[in-house]
Amino acid sequence: SKREIKMRKLDSTKVRPLKSEQLLHIEDHDFALRPGFGGSPIPVGIDVQVESIDSISEVDMDFTMTLYLRHYWKDERLSFRSNKNKSMTFDGRLIKKIWVPDVFFVHSKRSFIHDTTVENIMLRVYPDGNVLFSLRITVSAMCFMDFSRFPLDTQNCSLELESYAYNEDDLMLYWKHGNKSLSTDEHISLSQFFIEEFSASSGLAFYSSTGWYNRLFINFALRRHIFFFVLQSYFPAMLMVMLSWVSFWIDRRAVPARVSLGITTVLTMSTIMTGVSASMPQVSYIKAVDVYLWISFLFVFLSVIEYAAVNYLTTIEERKQLKKRGKASGMYSMDAVQAMAFDGCFHDTDVDMDLTPFPEPCEENETRTSQTNISNADTPRLRRKRSLKGNVGRIILQNNHVIDTYSRIIFPSVYIVFNFFYWGLYM
Repeated sequence: SKREIKMRKLDSTKVRPLKSEQLLHIEDHDFALRPGFGGSPIPVGIDVQVESIDSISEVDMDFTMTLYLRHYWKDERLSFRSNKNKSMTFDGRLIKKIWVPDVFFVHSKRSFIHDTTVENIMLRVYPDGNVLFSLRITVSAMCFMDFSRFPLDTQNCSLELESYAYNEDDLMLYWKHGNKSLSTDEHISLSQFFIEEFSASSGLAFYSSTGWYNRLFINFALRRHIFFFVLQSYFPAMLMVMLSWVSFWIDRRAVPARVSLGITTVLTMSTIMTGVSASMPQVSYIKAVDVYLWISFLFVFLSVIEYAAVNYLTTIEERKQLKKRGKASGMYSMDAVQAMAFDGCFHDTDVDMDLTPFPEPCEENETRTSQTNISNADTPRLRRKRSLKGNVGRIILQNNHVIDTYSRIIFPSVYIVFNFFYWGLYM
């Protein structure tokens, strides 16, 4: 009657179904159950379009990827009549009222569906009950990385998809178009990696309490850019090693120069090694860059030890010479280079000087000389000073220790062989 119809309109506890819901007969079915419940497993096809790889973190051992995830299945409960055989497209509001696959990302740390300006969800239903369900998702997942060849490494990561509740008896996940189910944007690029390949694969996962599940894999290989690490780590280490070799060409009696050069190169190598380690996870195995930096550090350290040996042997040799040339009065006669080592002043190599065990400073000698006649001091000392420039090279070559001579050849040769072996092994 008209009165009953009017009472139904005034009843606010009932909500009229939407026209789309009436067309799909949503209220006539229980969508808490999967399609074909009690029968064979429902096949759900998957295809993925990778929009971008946002970041790769070595410290956290994970990657972040944005992708379009599309599901395909058939639910005859959603079939409808259509004269033109056209599909209907809906947004995310209808998702909560029908059955959809419960696919999740294995080993994911965090993920979200984009919601600007609205939730990036699309549902398309065809007259025969076929359904297309598409999501735009950003997911961060674990990538088990091996840094034994870092930074000359290639990392293989995978994003894994699996049903959470339905095992293989209820749901069968598969790639919709085989190997062509995975597509990527042509402009995907990363700052530290080359993307070598993308591939799709499938398998099974077993859980002792719930059984076997279908699992899909999105595999991709990343090869690291080496040029950044050459500029930041390898090239500075090479320069420090070569700089330590300069010590072999400095006079063995120039103790401050050679010691300060050795300590500086050692500290610089320590800084380079600390900077590289700070940006890497604390792994328990040796990385390729560690091998190179530690060997380079060893070369720098050995150059310091080399001068310690030269200085020690030189001191012993001079003591023996002084004992042999000792005089009965307790005075010692030294050549020019030995005298320069004691008092810091240059003396002509042709003049033997008698020095007491406690030589006077150069400043006192110069003061005493200045008090004498200027004409007497002008001739020998000025001649020696004028000839000093031409005799420096001869003095250095004549007073090099044999260890320095061999070090000039051995150190560069061994380092070059090491570099050939290193780059040939890891490249």
